[in-house]
Amino acid sequence: MNFRNQLLSLAIMQMGVMTATAQKPMHAPAGGKQISNELIGIFFEDISSAADGGLYAELIQNGSFEFNTTMRDGWGPGTAWRFQRPGHSAGYMKAATERPLNASNPTYMRIHAERVGHYYDFDGWTGVGMQNDGYNGISVKAGAQYDLSVFLRNANGAKVRFVISDKDRKVIADTTIATSGSDWQKYTATLTANADCKDANLQILMLDKGDMDVDMVSLMPRDTFHGHGLRKDLAEALEALHPKFMRFPGGCVVHGGGDGFWDTYRWKNTVGPREQRVALKNTWGYCQSMGLGYYEYFQFCEDLHMQPLPILPCGVSCQGVNGGWGMKNQAQEVVPMKDMDEWAQDVLDLIEWANGDVTTKWGKVRADAGHPAPFNLKYIGVGNEEKITPEFCERFKYIYNKVMAAHPEIVIVGTAGPGSHPGNPDYDNAWKLAQEIGLPIIDEHYYEPRQFFLDKRQYDNYPRDRKTKVYLGEYSTQERSHGNQWGDALAEALYLMHVEKNGDVVCMTSYAPLFASKNNTNWNPDLIYFDNQKPYLTCSYYVQQLFGQSSGDYYYGDCVKFEATDSLNLLGQSVVLNTKTRQLFVKIANDTNVEQKASVNLKQFSGLKTKATLTTLKGDTTDENNYEGAKVQPATEQVKVKKQMSLTLAPHSLVMYTISL
Repeated sequence: MNFRNQLLSLAIMQMGVMTATAQKPMHAPAGGKQISNELIGIFFEDISSAADGGLYAELIQNGSFEFNTTMRDGWGPGTAWRFQRPGHSAGYMKAATERPLNASNPTYMRIHAERVGHYYDFDGWTGVGMQNDGYNGISVKAGAQYDLSVFLRNANGAKVRFVISDKDRKVIADTTIATSGSDWQKYTATLTANADCKDANLQILMLDKGDMDVDMVSLMPRDTFHGHGLRKDLAEALEALHPKFMRFPGGCVVHGGGDGFWDTYRWKNTVGPREQRVALKNTWGYCQSMGLGYYEYFQFCEDLHMQPLPILPCGVSCQGVNGGWGMKNQAQEVVPMKDMDEWAQDVLDLIEWANGDVTTKWGKVRADAGHPAPFNLKYIGVGNEEKITPEFCERFKYIYNKVMAAHPEIVIVGTAGPGSHPGNPDYDNAWKLAQEIGLPIIDEHYYEPRQFFLDKRQYDNYPRDRKTKVYLGEYSTQERSHGNQWGDALAEALYLMHVEKNGDVVCMTSYAPLFASKNNTNWNPDLIYFDNQKPYLTCSYYVQQLFGQSSGDYYYGDCVKFEATDSLNLLGQSVVLNTKTRQLFVKIANDTNVEQKASVNLKQFSGLKTKATLTTLKGDTTDENNYEGAKVQPATEQVKVKKQMSLTLAPHSLVMYTISL
């Protein structure tokens, strides 16, 4: 089933959900345990080109000319650009910084046209300028519109031609702009493609002699998700997961990775007009333009009806700074306590930006960007995977106390450090800190082999009297020897059933990493791979989708019994009730090599409808094919159900019954 058909099938399934939603919420029958109804969310980090060249729909790479050698060896303002002089034209392009557009983007490109050829000189082309191939080519569709914007400065009133062309210089769309004045001005135009092309380019050509200064070149598809600048097919893939929240922008990008504080992600540099945002080196070895910034993240959360969960730095760097990963006592830079007010104020100002009235300083910044209504921020994360040292604890408590004094309504999410398993010193220190200050939620991370997710049931042993809940913010199978296989995804499904069983302790989860460009992958496996044409959905994606569709607020653990008594770690079940939509979700997994029999007893649920939707995922455990889309995909059918049923489960399968009440 292709991506569009899969989404259509999902929409048909959800028609029942919408119908049920309109009904009066029901009372949960006896025997259930109340659990979190926000268990499945997403975690977006700009890793593997997930933002620029990915979810952010901008087609031009390095449109602000701010790439430099601090981001990557060999990079510079001209990275991703090539000089062009068709025909007998002559001139050059060079980077400049005199009288820039603004201090946030000090570098621009100057095109000097010494001689401009005639139209008959070279296939009808003329001018002097430069070419951008985007991210491994610019993908355009026939009939689609593309919004061009650029800042230009020219004292001579030159004409400038903007051309989308293919590799053979066939014109797909073009426009000519006449400049005026000697100061920076923004120019816009809309280009309509006359053909499909997977590897087009954009050329900027001066048609008159002289000098032209160019900055902030942008080519954006008109058709983006909700018109908010995000690539539509990738955003729709996330929408189909039914996530309850989104954690962003990281991850290791939050505290600067191994570079210390100079490339720490600061949210204030990512809001306001795009030409005033500050580009930043990415922890994963490339540039973040910040075109996808906090405003776009919050807007996307609103579009998908998700809770935003922004993560802010806490004045402590990654422990791997300056190559410290191999050290016995890993390196960790810290902000002097006398300077911590700035970092605490960043958190307070974010709350004002997200929730404040338009008359407040930061609320006005939000309103000026086009969103006068508050975003109703509820969660804020402080820190990401730092070693839980005394220095970390001191700075975390400083920020925590400042925020709680000013905004007791905000739910702070802390970190359990790297490797969040009992017995790990960071984990133990993190939980000690959480209990000391009454932290509402702690964020645990672990990437483990398949067998861990089959064997371990970590949350069964968590104390029930602790006020602090668990957010499993980063997890997935990591075998290294292969990509995302069905066996890995099925192990994750069995573990998620364990999480649902412990939904009174675990309140949120999110798989990681979320996205990876096929042409620039920093980490494997990932949930969704993509190129310029489409996303490639993995086996794990479909497991996450299944659990996202079946969110509820009560768990029942005694409705499904297996005939087999051995291999119980390879068998799993979870029955979840959503009292608002009046739907019951019965999920059963068999990861053994043979058929398994199970009995289902739903007698305590009154009003059970006899027609249900059965969703099935099954395949060989080695089925992979990440870059071509998963071989294992959901199949849905309408079936009849009874309060008591006997089932035969295929080997290596996961099934879910969606039953209305």
